[in-house]
Amino acid sequence: MTGQKILVIGAGELGYQVLRFLVAHPRMKGTVSSLLRPSSISSTSPSKQKEIENLRKLGIQLVPGDILQDSETELASVFALFDTVIGCTGFVSGPNTQIKLTQAVLKAGVTRFIPWQFGVDYDLIGRGSPQDLFDEQLDVRDLLRSQSKTSWLIISTGMFTSFLFEPSFGVVDLKNDTVQALGDWENRVTVTTPEDIGKMTAEMVLGEEFYGAFPCKPIFIGGDTITYNEVAQLVEKVVGRQMKRTVMSVEETQARLSKDPENGLIKYWGVFGQGRGVAWDLSETWNQQRGMNAVTAEEWARQNLR
Repeated sequence: MTGQKILVIGAGELGYQVLRFLVAHPRMKGTVSSLLRPSSISSTSPSKQKEIENLRKLGIQLVPGDILQDSETELASVFALFDTVIGCTGFVSGPNTQIKLTQAVLKAGVTRFIPWQFGVDYDLIGRGSPQDLFDEQLDVRDLLRSQSKTSWLIISTGMFTSFLFEPSFGVVDLKNDTVQALGDWENRVTVTTPEDIGKMTAEMVLGEEFYGAFPCKPIFIGGDTITYNEVAQLVEKVVGRQMKRTVMSVEETQARLSKDPENGLIKYWGVFGQGRGVAWDLSETWNQQRGMNAVTAEEWARQNLR
């Protein structure tokens, strides 16, 4: 692992955490780089300049590349310079991007690959779910499973903890003192903070367990697994007032989606309302089995809810 060259695609909410935990890992002996759009690296925006300066202060090398505009061959020529590639761009990059990145990684002959699959159990959810972007995640898995040259690892994290409490997601609405369950009050959801994901990803990449090669399978981590009923209870406990409770049923979600089929939020409500593949027992997670503590939903709420 000495001389390991690691490339993280993106440096956003999750990418930054992965980068900073990689460079801080005691076994990090090589280089850590971040693939960023040339326009981001040379931006004159004060906020963007600050982000770039923070990366440089961490000792992260900046590699120009555009995952949307560059061809698969152009991306492969960049990826070929690295031993490990980690995708941290999310769905904001649009459809077909994740499959293009995976094809470029395989064409480059990268030794180890972690694709952007930091989320739910796409295998269990299956094809044809309310969120059509998930089908591409299954295409990525099929492609990885069909080859043996590049070892890979999928890290299933559940939802970002902050997103569960984000007003725009529609579950916790403190402005109107409302908590809305998706599907049913006893439906569960697994959540993990980006910081914890970054820490665990760095350990999987640089720790002894996966030294040299990844196990070519999904691994599940989690900070908390919680029902919507428990979400309502902890919000009431943290903010000190009672919440009104509503339910967004599967049937209502389907009706809304039929009227507004391109609404991304309703697509997510549909997936989480079905309650399949979006939660797992914490006792079975990689981190708990190795004694790695992670931030719970209540701990996050106490630190962040007002």
